[in-house]
Amino acid sequence: MFSRRDFLTSCTQASLGVGALAATPVFAQVDKLTLSGLAESRLRSFDEMVHPFVQSQTLKKEGVSLSLPVLADNGHLVPLHLKVDSPMTEASHVSHIYLISQRNPVPLMCMFVLGPWNGRAEISTRVRLSGTQMVVALARLSDGSFIYQTQEVAVTEAACVDNG
Repeated sequence: MFSRRDFLTSCTQASLGVGALAATPVFAQVDKLTLSGLAESRLRSFDEMVHPFVQSQTLKKEGVSLSLPVLADNGHLVPLHLKVDSPMTEASHVSHIYLISQRNPVPLMCMFVLGPWNGRAEISTRVRLSGTQMVVALARLSDGSFIYQTQEVAVTEAACVDNG
């Protein structure tokens, strides 16, 4: 007979295993971004930023609200709030959210894996920005399509000056 602790341990191990299997293709994309010569501090075009993720899927500028300060005094801690309009049901939900930087040495600042269990697609975090640039919030939907929003941020004291 399983104790409560054994049951919870088994559930945790199973969910971590499933999560690792589901995230494997995404990590391959991240490695491809780093190895493809994008890991340098330069200004990228919008297509350069989103193509490794979108490739040939449909891309629309709708349904994502991105909130960043217009002027950030310090690029080390820039507050970011993001909300994606989605019912978050089993049939229609946001599966991934990518935050992409135009100027940082590594363009992919962070990636979030979501599903219908989240209830809503809303994120508040802080990011590092290497100078004044455009930030792209790219959301992958369960049907394989992508929606996005961009915002320009003026940064007075840049982070990532050491290419790290």
